[in-house]
Amino acid sequence: MLGKIRKKMIAVDLGPIKKVETFVCPVCERAIPKTQMDAHHLIPKSKGGKATEYLHRICHRQIHALFSETELARALNTAEAIREHPDMQNFIKWVKSKPDGFYQRTSKSDRIRKLT
Repeated sequence: MLGKIRKKMIAVDLGPIKKVETFVCPVCERAIPKTQMDAHHLIPKSKGGKATEYLHRICHRQIHALFSETELARALNTAEAIREHPDMQNFIKWVKSKPDGFYQRTSKSDRIRKLT
């Protein structure tokens, strides 16, 4: 009887096995849980951007709290450029000590509030 069950199981086509993708945040370089995944337009849509990257929600919110859309479009349109900015380096140093699923609300910086 066991032989028949094995034959049936082998005969069933399960299709390709789906790999579980692990996304790594290009800003803080930590694994992104599905619940904390946000798509970030490298160049803001309002400035004609289309390409996106997945970031931690907290990293994404921090970027938009610190920088205007014009700054993002002109100078900070890559993950490397964002990572190298001194304000983001302070944030990255802080957030790397937190677990991957950590989230805390962010508020706009005083510099951005003055621009708007």
